[in-house]
Amino acid sequence: MPRRSSILVIDDELSLQKLMENFLKDDYDVTTKGDGKAALDWIHQGNIPDLIICDVNMEPMNGETFVRNVRVGELFKYIPLLMLSGDEESKTRIKFYELGVRNFITKPFNPQELMVLVRLVLNSY
Repeated sequence: MPRRSSILVIDDELSLQKLMENFLKDDYDVTTKGDGKAALDWIHQGNIPDLIICDVNMEPMNGETFVRNVRVGELFKYIPLLMLSGDEESKTRIKFYELGVRNFITKPFNPQELMVLVRLVLNSY
């Protein structure tokens, strides 16, 4: 039996964490964290997911700071990132694409669209 891909979901809204976990858990091993700092600590403990889905606006560590920290280390540099944001501005997306983010999905989102994007990202490796 092939290994299931692992996904780290980072969002400060518990309802969105649960929604994404419920939609993804049948096909993937899902871990949720409430902010970028908790997620970075988890990764630095040796947990390396196949994909990270991360909210842009969180406290105490927002999505941009999280991405910058993840992209610094060689070990984590190539983990695909999918960002979630209520901000539809092109400049926000461009900033994250320049940081190495794979894709963007705007909140509120259709969970089926999220599933398709997850499959596309994970199958491109």
